[in-house]
Amino acid sequence: MTERIGLWLNGARGSVATTAISGLLALRAGLVPPTGCASELLDADLPPWDAFVVGGHDVVTTPLVKRAESLVRDGVLPHDVAGWVAGGLDAVDAEIRPGHDPAAFSGTQADAARRLAADITDFRSRHGLARVVVVNVASTEPPVRVPHDSLAALEEALAVPGNAVLPPSSLVAYAAFQAGCAFVDFTPSTGVALPALDELARARSVPYAGRDGKTGETLLRAALAPMFTSRALRVLSWTGTNLLGGGDGATLEDPAHADSKLASKARGLAALLGEDVVAPLHIDHVPDLGERKTAWDHVSFEGFLGARMSLQLTWSGLDSSLAAPLVLDLARLLAAAHAAGRTGAQGALAFFFKDPLGSDEHRLAEQARELHEWARGLDDPHPRTTD
Repeated sequence: MTERIGLWLNGARGSVATTAISGLLALRAGLVPPTGCASELLDADLPPWDAFVVGGHDVVTTPLVKRAESLVRDGVLPHDVAGWVAGGLDAVDAEIRPGHDPAAFSGTQADAARRLAADITDFRSRHGLARVVVVNVASTEPPVRVPHDSLAALEEALAVPGNAVLPPSSLVAYAAFQAGCAFVDFTPSTGVALPALDELARARSVPYAGRDGKTGETLLRAALAPMFTSRALRVLSWTGTNLLGGGDGATLEDPAHADSKLASKARGLAALLGEDVVAPLHIDHVPDLGERKTAWDHVSFEGFLGARMSLQLTWSGLDSSLAAPLVLDLARLLAAAHAAGRTGAQGALAFFFKDPLGSDEHRLAEQARELHEWARGLDDPHPRTTD
């Protein structure tokens, strides 16, 4: 009998989550092929699509069906698919609980985390789930510094009234680990990238992966930058401009929120080409683009005898259409990793992220090779605790 797996989405009524849920429902019904799902290419025994039960947290109350209607208008969801999955979206809506809103909460962060964890454990119990994978797909937060490196010091601080030591993304990760769940950070927010949370994940014997899903411009850079280095061509500058609509564009219009995204993208390029490459990057909000995002890159490089040359490229895609299948892939992979006894940061999943945790590898081909090797080793009876 196939184990039932929970997929718990933080930011469950957002565009990426709604697209992922709609896609999962369509895949389960055999209405669409798994185009864009990299997990379908792996030699591994992964949970089937019909094994998943979906719930989540969100601070907004817009019904999933209404969100799906906007995604139809933006060209993300085919009209016929949206009609087929409407009943399933209503069923998932009933499993979405209020998220943590710091502005409307007066207790301690420890209290907030207990409530979030209780929602997840109740979901697991009611549906008889073998395990739950929590995926953070909420809006990008400004970068923050958390001063507590040890779990003991962090938990002491969380119990102090009025002490907002963790940003919401990290509080969600803390609650997921307290509930004994695997965790995926699909955003560039601080999230799980804290020593104290790594300590907690290991103490609870759960795996995690992150961060910042690699869906567009950075995906291209991870494939193209190694071309220059392998040919001994010297990149002088790599300039990028991103045009975003939708909720993501509106969030990143605020420079404080954009800093997390810009830093995530810059770290990957610096790792691929070196810190001395000039690499200015801009993000602009263009509301009429809706779900569509356009990235324009200009690469200036030097060849034999100092010859100056350039590469220009344009990437135009639908953000949620690119992100949603990766969310589903990661749910399958982390569920399988949890079942296999993997613990801590799963660096071999760097293939999916701009700023991967547990890995310094940014070359796409090498990341793909490591992913396939990792997937083949999931049935190893003596797994490493971290990858």
